[in-house]
Amino acid sequence: MRCALVIPSWVPEDIFSSKTASSQINYWQPLGTLYVAAVLREAGHKVTFINGAFLTHQELLDALREFKPEFIGIYSTTFGWNKAKKTADDCKGMFNGHVFICAGGPYPIAVQEQCLHDAGECIDAVVTGEGEFSALEMVERLQAGKGLEGVPGVMYRDGERVVTNPPRPLIADLDSLPFPARDLLGDTNLYIPPPATYRRKPVAVLLTSRGCNRQCIYCFQMDKTRKSGIRFRSVENVLMEIEHCLNRGYREIKFIDDTLASDYDRAMQLSREIKARKLDFTWFASACVNQVDRPLLQAFKDAGCWAILFGAESGVQKNLNTIRKGTTLEQIRKAVKDAQEAGLRVSTPFIFGIPGETFEEGLQTIDFAIDLAPDIANFHAITPFPGTHLHDNLDKYGTISEDLTDFTYQGAAFIPHTMTREDILTLRQIAFRKFYSRPSFILKRILELRNPHDLMVAIKSIRSLFWLFVKSGVFKRK
Repeated sequence: MRCALVIPSWVPEDIFSSKTASSQINYWQPLGTLYVAAVLREAGHKVTFINGAFLTHQELLDALREFKPEFIGIYSTTFGWNKAKKTADDCKGMFNGHVFICAGGPYPIAVQEQCLHDAGECIDAVVTGEGEFSALEMVERLQAGKGLEGVPGVMYRDGERVVTNPPRPLIADLDSLPFPARDLLGDTNLYIPPPATYRRKPVAVLLTSRGCNRQCIYCFQMDKTRKSGIRFRSVENVLMEIEHCLNRGYREIKFIDDTLASDYDRAMQLSREIKARKLDFTWFASACVNQVDRPLLQAFKDAGCWAILFGAESGVQKNLNTIRKGTTLEQIRKAVKDAQEAGLRVSTPFIFGIPGETFEEGLQTIDFAIDLAPDIANFHAITPFPGTHLHDNLDKYGTISEDLTDFTYQGAAFIPHTMTREDILTLRQIAFRKFYSRPSFILKRILELRNPHDLMVAIKSIRSLFWLFVKSGVFKRK
């Protein structure tokens, strides 16, 4: 069957301010979609991937018209749902209804049947969990002229009815999956993270596990009801994919597990194997601050890791407890210190708008971030995506925007009872300005300039900082 997997057309300004987008934008390789592509292709289906990040809406439609798909899978986030609906509607019209369209991704997984009611007849089905084998079984049923009754993990339209099939069990043996179909990406140099967050190009993203064993109230996990919450690939299987990526020309890898250190011994084994095999690549990972220590961080560094992200989130212990982070301020301080002493660059995101947080506590978080002195800090608005504990308990915690385009980490979609939207936006402006305008930070960055890439990163960062100053009124006449 001819299958097209599609990310709707979008532009950076859909997420970020037009003044700072160039220093924030990231084009991640869509691993979930590429896994689905690999499974479909392994079963003998003809697959193309069309990424609207690099195409206008009309160009995307033109590419679909040329391919003539029988099945279209459309990926959708929460803020991208309206674009997904438009893409589906235009595709139905373009092919006179003679194409089956399925939606998948975070938003359809979270709200499920609501998508079919909201989209009308332009979307025929939604995938309600991990998509690899749900999509395969769906395509093979359609190819055989059979209905979708009983296909696990799928909701579909049957005339005026919406039929809900049982959920599909999560994939237990992740080693059984083929590697993501990265060859469908085209120019790999287009897929780069924000400036200053990578060292070498091209950059691949890679998952060594799925799931998380933590219970943060703003995070959606399909396997959050499981006892462990995490399914691991074997270290050998991960190493095989690393070598596969290197053979395809990738020179840096971003491990995008929620935390690479959830199994300490496995993380240590992976690091030692990378070093022992003399694999030539730089890499980046995320980890929870209470799961690392100096020996593990040093092992990361020795194996080629150059940067690590710790989700600090807040500088007020009460607020860490509220979001069920399971960490302490002292653990955050120690992890950042150990990582920097091991020679790693440290990134720490923080969030404003936590339920019960006050404006004054937001200022305390800013002071904590400055005192912590990570190499990179980011300051987001907490976002209660559908399917999270925070979203499902809004009456208890605050109010929410009805505009799905606000559901980015920039848009302040959620307002706790103790703050206003203006408070959250003001805190973000103050935080960026105070953290990045420190003379000590600026001097350190100047001394680190080594090549034209570093200089371009610095210029983009200065431009973004300038607009933050302007927006916060620093340059306005009194």
